[in-house]
Amino acid sequence: MIAGILKESFPDEKRVALIPPDVPGLSKAGAEIIIESEAGTAAGFPNETYREKGARIAEKRGDVFASSDVLLMVRGAGANPQAALSDIQLMKEGQIVIGLLDPFSTPELVQELAKRGVSSFAMELIPRITRAQSMDSLSSMATITGYKAVLLAAEELPRMFPMLMTASGTIVPARVFVVGAGVAGLQAIATSRRLGAIVQAYDIRPASREQVISLGAKFVEMELETEKTEDKGGYAKAMDEEFYRKQREMMSRVVSESDVVITTAAVPGKKAPILITEEMVKGMKPGSVIVDVAAERGGNCELTEAGKTIKKHGVTISGPANLPATVPYHASQMYSKNVSNFLLLLVKDGKLTIDMEDEILRETLVTHEGEIVNAHIREMAGNVRMHRDG
Repeated sequence: MIAGILKESFPDEKRVALIPPDVPGLSKAGAEIIIESEAGTAAGFPNETYREKGARIAEKRGDVFASSDVLLMVRGAGANPQAALSDIQLMKEGQIVIGLLDPFSTPELVQELAKRGVSSFAMELIPRITRAQSMDSLSSMATITGYKAVLLAAEELPRMFPMLMTASGTIVPARVFVVGAGVAGLQAIATSRRLGAIVQAYDIRPASREQVISLGAKFVEMELETEKTEDKGGYAKAMDEEFYRKQREMMSRVVSESDVVITTAAVPGKKAPILITEEMVKGMKPGSVIVDVAAERGGNCELTEAGKTIKKHGVTISGPANLPATVPYHASQMYSKNVSNFLLLLVKDGKLTIDMEDEILRETLVTHEGEIVNAHIREMAGNVRMHRDG
């Protein structure tokens, strides 16, 4: 069994799918590791560190595709749409691909993987069950996103986060409001608290209240119907526009009182809900900052521009893209462990085996033996085809 690691081709993507310390564990399980030259350099892992752990360096990208039984990547297919087709053309029938594939956004690229006869696993679809925690790459990357979002806010805010007693008087702490208390939101709360801010947070899922309070933040209570706001995987569900309208009305006061608003609300496979309107931005104090980490999904703020930091109505609005790639060393370390653990689940007696009885493998498998096997994505791909034919 040969596992190939590719150099990421998405713009400004500095992460790598496998780091040198995780090579020996896979080798022990029977895998030979081949890695595209300089794949780990941007993350702080040069070629020599891979050689020292027993990996083989491939000078040409095509050699990794040609030699590998399984390909490990950070961003593939829908998560790297510009380069996806050229990569898919290099894949072989029966090859296994593991990575962040963003299959809901570009079902047409999933179709291409199926046509190629590739078995693809999307790391975004790892089920939130206890046995799969060590493979949960969404949580790993969200941890970094929440941490870095606060640092961006602190950089843009024209005031300091902590309360300070100085000879010039008392400096009052910054007030931070975190919208969405998933993994990214909770890390944003924790980081803001470490920096000394007064933190409030809100999430539509009632279960998040206890977690918010445990981190020393105040949970913002809103009189909304919340019984059906969470799916079986623990993710927030998409609600109707009337729900979001009422939510915006109730949030306006908290937003206007905050120096920093960090929005992290996302629904898997859906456009991010608009929670901060232009009118709410107008009501914020001059110099306030919004960091919208849902920018790549359309943004939680009506004014967000993905990948840009803009100023509107005296407020700085940052829509950062791909925050984990800005901390590539630790992002790669965490993702590599997720991917390694997942790959080991596929290995039986030194061979790659797709056990459809295993919930983790079954739920993450997107294409197999020329078919799209994920029912939801298959339906989306069918709709795309019908639209084109029509």
